[in-house]
Amino acid sequence: MPETEIIPIEQLLPNKLPIIPLSGRPIFPGIFTPIMIGNPEDVKVVEEALLADGMVGLVMIKNDFEKPKAEDLHPVGTAAKIVKKINLPDGGANIFISTLKRFKIKKFLSKETPIVAAVGYLDEENDDTDEIKALTRALLGEMKQISENNPLFSEEMRLNMINIDHPGKIADFIASILNIDKNDQQKILEMTDVRERMEKVLIFIKKEQELLKIQKRVQQEINEKIEKSQREYFLKEELKAIKGELGMPTDAKGTDYQRFKERIEGFGFEGEVKEQVEQELEKFNLMDPNSSEFIVTRNWLDLVCSLPWKAPVSGDFDLAKAQDILEGDHYGLKDVKERIIEYLAVRKLKKDAKGSILCLVGPPGVGKTSVGRSIARAMNKQFYRFSVGGMRDEAEIKGHRRTYVGALPGKIVAGLKTTKSRDPVFMIDEIDKMGSSYQGDPSSALLETLDPEQNFSFRDHYLDLPFDVSNVFFICTANTLDTVPGPLIDRMEIIQLPGYIDSEKLEIAKHYLIPKSMEKNGIRKGAVRYTRDALAFIAESYAREAGVRNFEKALDKIHRKVAKAMVLEGKESERFPIDKSAVQKHLGKPLFREDDIKRATQPGMTVGLAWTSMGGDTLIIEAVSNPGKEGFKLTGKMGEVMQESAGIAYTYARHLAAERYEIGSAWFESRQIHLHIPEGATPKDGPSAGVTMATALMSLVLGKKIKDRLAMTGELSLTGQVLPIGGLREKTVAAKRNKIRDIIIPKANERDLEEIPENVKKGISFHPVETMEEVLAIALGE
Repeated sequence: MPETEIIPIEQLLPNKLPIIPLSGRPIFPGIFTPIMIGNPEDVKVVEEALLADGMVGLVMIKNDFEKPKAEDLHPVGTAAKIVKKINLPDGGANIFISTLKRFKIKKFLSKETPIVAAVGYLDEENDDTDEIKALTRALLGEMKQISENNPLFSEEMRLNMINIDHPGKIADFIASILNIDKNDQQKILEMTDVRERMEKVLIFIKKEQELLKIQKRVQQEINEKIEKSQREYFLKEELKAIKGELGMPTDAKGTDYQRFKERIEGFGFEGEVKEQVEQELEKFNLMDPNSSEFIVTRNWLDLVCSLPWKAPVSGDFDLAKAQDILEGDHYGLKDVKERIIEYLAVRKLKKDAKGSILCLVGPPGVGKTSVGRSIARAMNKQFYRFSVGGMRDEAEIKGHRRTYVGALPGKIVAGLKTTKSRDPVFMIDEIDKMGSSYQGDPSSALLETLDPEQNFSFRDHYLDLPFDVSNVFFICTANTLDTVPGPLIDRMEIIQLPGYIDSEKLEIAKHYLIPKSMEKNGIRKGAVRYTRDALAFIAESYAREAGVRNFEKALDKIHRKVAKAMVLEGKESERFPIDKSAVQKHLGKPLFREDDIKRATQPGMTVGLAWTSMGGDTLIIEAVSNPGKEGFKLTGKMGEVMQESAGIAYTYARHLAAERYEIGSAWFESRQIHLHIPEGATPKDGPSAGVTMATALMSLVLGKKIKDRLAMTGELSLTGQVLPIGGLREKTVAAKRNKIRDIIIPKANERDLEEIPENVKKGISFHPVETMEEVLAIALGE
């Protein structure tokens, strides 16, 4: 060529190039950019290239390696001319390069550093069509939109993009400045088809636009929040300034501190309480309101200020008025009311709230909880009730320590806070149903609470200050004392509430249940009239339990039917007489029939009296014999004590049969005797059925029926002695409900007959006995 003609640089590109591996992103052709070279071996390659023609090949590493080899490099790279080199103090170099053209490695001439490769240069394909022109416009238009919304795009970058004259170079330039994954950039570098390359870049531009939209929206939301918080801050500061001018407290913390301080000074604390409360108050004043400890301390101080530390103790009340309230609220329960009035009289004379704790024990539905409410009303005191049935966590009584998240005070302190009184009436329900677990034993926690010798300095775990609860009048309720720990029973005054007989249920229904149920169901007074026979029919056929809950449910059901008739049939102004037939119409077939009354109808059957947590009950005991090998079988889910009683009864029956009736052992040896107590799914235990089981066995052996309408109770010894039992009152009530006329009781229980009301004993003959022979004489006429 003539010396004056300009030769394109592409024609001067060498066929072999020293390779500089790139650990970052690939570099596209047509770009002037600096590169930092830190690896001494790469610096040496640069120096050697400068001594030659200044040409190097830039190839991206597939994975980051400290000393990459030939196989670690991508097959396509960019040829570049080193324009300038600046040495750095650390031994590295900063070079300025001008990238020229894509190349593909044909062969590695040196696979170790310095890597040298024979290369072939790649030409652009499909770069001059109308479609390419359209794509060029699209790329420039989209990039203009991105650059306007992104401050990172400089004016120089925008000008460079417009001035590029080749479509492929435009795509390369955009790919180099977009935030694209380096592997995607490498794929674009390897594309020689310009149309394909431009379409790929256009897709990445669209993704960048979506990201910019999301970024803009997020930024806008953040700015709005910041503006709102700044506005609130300025308004709060202005409010503080206004309050300061008016002499008002300037923040919530200051208000709380002032309030707590005034209340605490008013209490006049002394000793440990004063020291700890003042210490917590000062700590609260120094705390940052945003700290987690701030809320814990504030809640604790709030509890301290809410407790009735210095509330007056109201020791005086009108005993005659208290008696009238008890009489008006409850029918019957004469002995219970008398015991309570005696208890209140002692408290009135002593002018001291400290003393024993009442425990009302009786079957469900007899009015234990309502008696507690009446006591509180009679004494004109606040009433607070909580149930411990099913409770397994000691912290429910004594609170959680403040170190736990969500800690709360126990029921005792919570009740004092609620009632705002130092001497309320606390009713602790269902103490016989407390459990225990790994979390502690609530019954043990109650020991301190209910002990007058300890509870003057009761310490709740959450409050952790001594508080005097000795002025609190504690009333506990239970269905049975069998599951209550002995030490807890020892701290309480036990008052037994017996079940109701039918005549008592009728009076309770007339005076209490019917008015209450009519009001609950929206029926006006006098709209429903019951006959006495109807009420007796409900008691006998639908509600034979010891309490009156089922009786009340039956009345509710009748009144709902009446309410329905009033509304649907327009009978709101009419009266509804309720007789036996109306009761059966509304309540359906009787749950208990007349023939359901338990009676001994053949030899081997006896009627016994039992006591359960549901009250007194009557039990049928059945015995039959079958020919076969000697044996004695028991069924009916008996407990261990009852099984032992059955064994004693069998042994004694064999002994008595042989000695008195001359029935030898051959009779027993040739028969298997089966003793059963019906309602086999119901657990039964206790020694008081010993006499009854022995009578059933002797009735079976002698082939004689026992006297009709006769029931018995008593523990049997191995020598035939009849030993005393408990719960005679409840058993007598159950016998009355079962229309029993004669009851055999142990001689030692004769004194207990005085505690049974006359209306319960009326119509029943009691037969005190000392020996089993006396029992047989009455029951079998022997």
